[in-house]
Order: sequence, then C-alpha cells, then structure tokens
Amino acid sequence: MSNKDAVMMVGKLMELAARTAPKAKGQDLVEAVLLTDEQRTTLGEEMVSYGKKNNVPGFVRDGKNVLDADALVLIGLLPHLGAGMDCGACGFPSCAEFNTISLTRDFQGPNCALRLLDMGIALGSAAKVASDMNVDNRIMYRIGVFAVKLGLSKANICHGIPLSASGKNIFFDRPALVTSAGIPFRP
Repeated sequence: MSNKDAVMMVGKLMELAARTAPKAKGQDLVEAVLLTDEQRTTLGEEMVSYGKKNNVPGFVRDGKNVLDADALVLIGLLPHLGAGMDCGACGFPSCAEFNTISLTRDFQGPNCALRLLDMGIALGSAAKVASDMNVDNRIMYRIGVFAVKLGLSKANICHGIPLSASGKNIFFDRPALVTSAGIPFRP
C-alpha cells in the first residue's frame, strides 16, 4: 500500500468519525465527504486563482496547501431548522423566528448554535483520527467557502481538512499574511 492509499484510508476513517460523533438531540445534520483527487485539485486551483485575481493571499496560500495535500475531507452542517430548544444562542429569541430568516455570504445562515457545536465536534473527531494515525492535517475555513461555491458540499457552512504524509508537515511553516494595517499574522 502506498502512502497516498494509506492517507485516503485515513480520510475514510475521518468520515466515519464525523458520522459517529455525538449530535444534539440525536439528529445527524453533519456532512462528511472525502474528495477525489480530481475534486481536490479543482478546488485548490480555484482557490489559488481567486486569491490571485482578487489579491487575497490567504486563498492562494491555502489553495496551494490543498494542491500539495494527499487527500481532503470536507465536514459541514447541512441546511436545518432550529433544534426546537428556544435557547437563544443563535441570537434569535425563538427557533420559530430563527426558522424565518435566510442570509447568504460566504456561507448560508443563520445556523443553530447547537448544530454548529455538532459540526465542531465532528471536525475535532475527524482531526483526532488523522492525528492518531500520524497524518498531518489542519482545519481550514477557506476550503469550505470554495467547496460550497463549487457544489462539492451541500452544507450551509463547511470546513476542509487537508491531509498529508511526508517528511515535514506542509501545514506548519506557512507564510504569514499581512493585515490591512501591515501587521503580519498567521491564521
């Protein structure tokens, strides 16, 4: 078995970990998808192209990580109604009011805070599997933006976890980005 095959197998195990992660009220609204190499390459190329065209270096940097990765897992939160708890964590006084609003920016919203926690637990469970198997990984927001735009995810909100197995973690020494005030930072 090649390293690439082993990393793809870890990606499948990450899908399983996301699927079996605990969910609020026992309702599964989490999407977990291991991309094909063709899908991963298209996604990375689109991110790099967008970043260069719009002078957004974070998309260029993260897109290059996607292109250099051995595999990529998407984890997202599918369209949903409020959990019916009227907890107010979403910022609305009731789930009924939450259910009447629709917003679109990078992602669809609003999203139920309890359901977002489900997604977060699934992301952590998947990343832990990769870590336990000594596969380098990093959870990335920008990947999810383009996964949704390209139709690779049906989720309201999505993040990507690129995977790599090489002599050095390709997600560790990443170039610093610069804020509009000229201050370097490493998101």
